[in-house]
Amino acid sequence: MIHWSLKFIVAAIVCASTAHAQIAASLRIDKDQHLAGEQVIAIVTITNHAGKELMFCSDGRNQWLDFIIRNGRGTVVNPRGHAIFGALKISPGQTLAREVDLGQHFQLSEPGNFTVTAVIHSPGDATDGTSTNRVFFNQSGGMAYWTQKVGIPGSSNHTREFRVLNFSGDSKTQIYAQIKDDNSGQLVKTFVLGDILLLRKPLATVDRQQRLHVMFLSTPSMWVHCVIDTDGRLVSREIHQRTGQGDPLLLTSHDGTVQVANSVPYDLKAANEERAKAHKASDRPVGTY
Repeated sequence: MIHWSLKFIVAAIVCASTAHAQIAASLRIDKDQHLAGEQVIAIVTITNHAGKELMFCSDGRNQWLDFIIRNGRGTVVNPRGHAIFGALKISPGQTLAREVDLGQHFQLSEPGNFTVTAVIHSPGDATDGTSTNRVFFNQSGGMAYWTQKVGIPGSSNHTREFRVLNFSGDSKTQIYAQIKDDNSGQLVKTFVLGDILLLRKPLATVDRQQRLHVMFLSTPSMWVHCVIDTDGRLVSREIHQRTGQGDPLLLTSHDGTVQVANSVPYDLKAANEERAKAHKASDRPVGTY
């Protein structure tokens, strides 16, 4: 009896190992350095070696894709809720990738060092799964240029805080907008507005609709003007060029509207058309004389 039990256990282990060996999986993060609260994009790559089509999907209780995230103290980072990942079908020999925003599914609003590993559960395997490599990433608090608390339109006692932050990531300095909910203390949205040159300090103000306006120097000759609402939505993004009267400015009128002064709007469409014309001219064959 014991002899057959041992055979059964060994057979189960072999079957599980075979199931795990049917796929190869790897993990990478879009960048090493992040501003706390922004998207942390994890790319999971899976190759099917099973010799047949594999369909990865949830069975209603268990997900086919899991992530294990630990902070610098080794403590597991709690998920925000039960993540729902769509099905993924992979043909024999095919390699596919799935992108997941870890910040959307886990409580990653604090600065610190983190590690993450993905676990893929093959069809019929809801236990151990196949683990990927472990990836390190860091989150920084950034440096705040400007902050302002505002009320939410339509709400009498709900407030949020706009923040404009500077952050030097992997290779360049960028400017971010961040919205914090004062009632819950949670970050609503953190996202990059663009690359910034620190030759000029960015400008920021709030209009009568409780929208954040940010103007910053993007290149030596171009300024970017962004408008963001209290939900963290980018309402508009325009490029301006300075005039002979000085740098562009954000001017607030007596009725609370905000306008850009001392600038000429940059016509991106016209610039692209000019570049296309120049490219066509350079493609002409050189005559032989």
